[in-house]
Amino acid sequence: MRYAKGLTCALGAAGIIALVAHGYPAIAQGDTPTNSLPNPYETVEGWAKMPDGRTWGSTSAVDIDRDGKTIWVAERCGANACAGSKLDPVLHFDEHGKLIKSFGSGLMVSPHGIFVDKDDNIWVTDCACTVGGGRGRGAEAAQPAEAKGHQVFKFNRDGKLLMTIGKAGGGKEPDFFFAPNDIVIAPNGDIIVAEGHGGDNSRLIRLDKTGKLIRSFGKKGSGKDEFDQPHALAYDSRGRLFVGDRGNNRILIYDDNFNQLAEWKQFSRPSGIYIDKNDTIYVADSESGSVSRDENRVLTRKEWKRGIRIGSAKDGTVKALIPDPAENATGTSAAEGVAVDAAGNIYGAEVGPKALKRYVKK
Repeated sequence: MRYAKGLTCALGAAGIIALVAHGYPAIAQGDTPTNSLPNPYETVEGWAKMPDGRTWGSTSAVDIDRDGKTIWVAERCGANACAGSKLDPVLHFDEHGKLIKSFGSGLMVSPHGIFVDKDDNIWVTDCACTVGGGRGRGAEAAQPAEAKGHQVFKFNRDGKLLMTIGKAGGGKEPDFFFAPNDIVIAPNGDIIVAEGHGGDNSRLIRLDKTGKLIRSFGKKGSGKDEFDQPHALAYDSRGRLFVGDRGNNRILIYDDNFNQLAEWKQFSRPSGIYIDKNDTIYVADSESGSVSRDENRVLTRKEWKRGIRIGSAKDGTVKALIPDPAENATGTSAAEGVAVDAAGNIYGAEVGPKALKRYVKK
């Protein structure tokens, strides 16, 4: 499961010494494309069966149930937003792709991240609001009377809403969220939320199990303890927190006190991260060469292939790549969210193509 979904070329001597002291191997990784890798998987399209008359919307939210074989997805109501829709965005599929249940109608605008905790609770982040779907702070100024979005929801597996965190429509402290991307539960039960989807806010937020704010960490930028679209979260078996810092094309690794342990760039531009019980890491890149741009709005990272990179969370080696079949796409394509069941099947949640794909070993 996505835990409680090499070293850096920029750690410096002090960072490497600290990592060695923690027992982590000091293997250098360069910021060069890892494109020439085997693909040991074949793609299964149309695996998950939607109800008659319903089509897939954009989805970046996928996780595995505690049973290790059934799949949870939060999709955007047949479109790229659920505003005005009566459809249930949270879907539970069995191991054969048959829909077991759905829930969540009327609660969310743009479900973005999903996490299944050890007690079988389902956590979903809603990253957009009803004011033009805005994700920047400017949308805060004029929320409608019945604003929605920018919240975190906790459900039990039967769909009962157990907790809502954050003010509808978004805000800073004490309202907490604006564009929450992903969520994960720390080993001690604290709630970790990654926030910021292109606006001026980019940070991690730590709350206790009741939803009370403990601390905010990080800010917008590209340096140490800075983020640009922290888009994905996962824990490894050692309790290290992996943050997909998408806008900066890197994964940042932290201990439980948000001390940075490593910076990895070899997995490319991370939109989704999943780490299994064996510390195999799966990283989805849906944007390199099609969305990533410099300060002059010129496309960057054209040399990096999009797709799902598979490697080791222990030492950062990259071992396989499931390439994006749409190499010349102009927007986001293929998997943005990623999860892996107990049998090793990979699930890619797609925003642009509006699909959930399954990848099985050849």
